[in-house]
Amino acid sequence: MTGGVAHVRVPATSANLGPAFDCAGLALACHDHLEFAVSDGGLSISIEGMGAGELPTDESHLVVRAFRAACDELGWHPPGLRLAARNEIPQGRGMGSSAAAVVAGIAGAWALCPDVAEQDDEAVLRLADRIEGHPDNVAACLLGGATLSYLRPDGAAAVRLDVDPRVLPVVLVPEATLATHVARGLLPDAVPHADAAANAGRAALLVRALTAEPALLFDATEDRLHQRQRASAMPDSWALLERLRDAGHAAVVSGAGPSLVVLAQRRPDGEDVPGIAALVTEGWRVLPLSVDSEGARVVREARVSSG
Repeated sequence: MTGGVAHVRVPATSANLGPAFDCAGLALACHDHLEFAVSDGGLSISIEGMGAGELPTDESHLVVRAFRAACDELGWHPPGLRLAARNEIPQGRGMGSSAAAVVAGIAGAWALCPDVAEQDDEAVLRLADRIEGHPDNVAACLLGGATLSYLRPDGAAAVRLDVDPRVLPVVLVPEATLATHVARGLLPDAVPHADAAANAGRAALLVRALTAEPALLFDATEDRLHQRQRASAMPDSWALLERLRDAGHAAVVSGAGPSLVVLAQRRPDGEDVPGIAALVTEGWRVLPLSVDSEGARVVREARVSSG
């Protein structure tokens, strides 16, 4: 090894949160851990955990593609790369695994580039959005907490919100997977004005509910624009979503699905999760996860010399 080493931890995310389609994101305490090291040449990838034996181990790996894109932006081209990944984020289930890969790759390049003193989050977000195609997941992964992302003439931007500590995200993960492009392909090109207005109002209410008044979460997570429209691609998820909402739970599709997330409220008696689990059928995992308030975390080791 001839270069430095960077350890990057990136959180899972849940996007949309009901009405705030392609805008809101929430970072979750479930992480992928990656180690980047500059080597004498070539590419070496090892993967443990989620995706092991399934994800590519060549230049087509999304983390490597993001790393290379960031290197191009920085004007830096290391002779070789060693990547070791330990993945905890489920793949293809609407928990932001691709966003985590993109953010991790970019952060790894920024950390190792010898001409960079510190990471520029605004530049990282703009590049991550260009690679991922929409900024909601990457913003939450990068910044932590809850985020609201939007597009400016110069690219993606985002603001971060502190989530009320009473909010408990409970992620429901099925065995099935669903490709994001398939889910997005089911969305209509135009929506009724009344539905757009309703979602705008609920999205605004969502900010208040997440940050200060969790009792509003059920009303704040009502959606008309994208969840029902994609139900045919995930009928089991849609059926469970209806059961949960009929029971009064603030349940939404997580990202493009098929996972769901319930924005529950922490209670001293601990009855929130059992009340949710009782409605879940066999084949689903129930994951109560804290909000990750930190986002992407990078630790750089000192550069070392080869023997």
